Amino acid sequence: MDRIIIHVDMDAFYASVETRDNPALRGKPLIIGSLPQERGVVATCSYEARRYGVHSAMNVKEAYRLCPNGIYMHPDFEKYRAVSSQLHEIWNTYATAAEYIALDEAYLDVTRSAGTWERACGFAREIKRRTREELSLTCSVGIAYSKTAAKTASEEKKPDGYFEIPTPADFVKLIIDRDVRVLYTVGAKTAEKLNRAGIRTVRDIQQRQEEVIRSFGKQGQWMVQIAHGIDDRAVSPYNPEDAKSISREITFQEDVDDYRFIRDVLLLLSISVERRAERVGLYGEGVTLKLTYSDMKSITRSRLIPSSRSAAVIYAEADRLLDQVNQKAVRLVGVGVYHLVGEYGRQMRMDDYLPEIQTRRQAEIDTALAALGHRYGLDFAGNLDRIFHGETLYRTIEYMRKHRSGVPPQTSFT
Repeated sequence: MDRIIIHVDMDAFYASVETRDNPALRGKPLIIGSLPQERGVVATCSYEARRYGVHSAMNVKEAYRLCPNGIYMHPDFEKYRAVSSQLHEIWNTYATAAEYIALDEAYLDVTRSAGTWERACGFAREIKRRTREELSLTCSVGIAYSKTAAKTASEEKKPDGYFEIPTPADFVKLIIDRDVRVLYTVGAKTAEKLNRAGIRTVRDIQQRQEEVIRSFGKQGQWMVQIAHGIDDRAVSPYNPEDAKSISREITFQEDVDDYRFIRDVLLLLSISVERRAERVGLYGEGVTLKLTYSDMKSITRSRLIPSSRSAAVIYAEADRLLDQVNQKAVRLVGVGVYHLVGEYGRQMRMDDYLPEIQTRRQAEIDTALAALGHRYGLDFAGNLDRIFHGETLYRTIEYMRKHRSGVPPQTSFT
């Protein structure tokens, strides 16, 4: 049986959730991301805001210039993750395999569960109906013979769209005279290079395929295949161990040259990384420190360790790495673990054999958090779970930045 894939893409997901929960926002240009007076970008925006030229990943100050009367909000990722889980419950009802691209997007393989193209189309329409009726949200759904075609189909009638592409011939017929950017593998720079060679449409790629392959190598081969409707990729469910790293970073609203404060931030980021690693059952065999200076130059420092996800270990290594960098004003700081491994086959630490070491490391974290809370007037012990959800960590660190004064050096870990 030929493969049948559904691509589901929620319509302006964050903005739609906020509008659903607050009807007063309905029909207004809503921009989710940083606030106009802050550093940062647009995460997403309502379709009303898009009419002003606002789009995802745009600098928020540019968005404000285009849409000064818009409503600007920080994202509430805890809320969006909860809604995403509800969406997954609906989607998983129909799929034998699901590949989640983001909180609001997925490829669903319904080949075996549907059995026929007609029944698969029924699944796709059911997904749209249930999303609207059960969650009061809309989605665009495409159904096709391949992942590329399914994604193209879901974008064809946005928002709240539905479109079918049954065969490669149907796909090619749809896109043959469109701009090369219609192929998901073609980004802005690739399109510019193709355009300079006079290749502007999918038909041009087909007619000059040897030249495309010669100029772009493997990427060119892939472009030619897609231009002919060929895409044999399977839907691949996410495996946490496929991730290359787990990290957390923060951009300050004003540059920081107080490295004692940066060490305090490293502690909180290390705890956040520990929690993320615990959720997916992974350990890191390396720790990385990332800094972006006020001149926008970014550096990364790393070192290998016996596998661990302990915040105390992550912080201790990041703290040592911080000693090795030029101490200039910092715009962004990040901490992560890499070379991820699961429980089995990992390199064991002494902690694994001596539980008292684990107890001591946790006590170090608790003591450091208590000291941190005292310095900044914050209750970390009582609000730790809430602090590490969504944007609360960002707001907490910004509060600390604004209220720091005479901060003594952070507790060092062994």
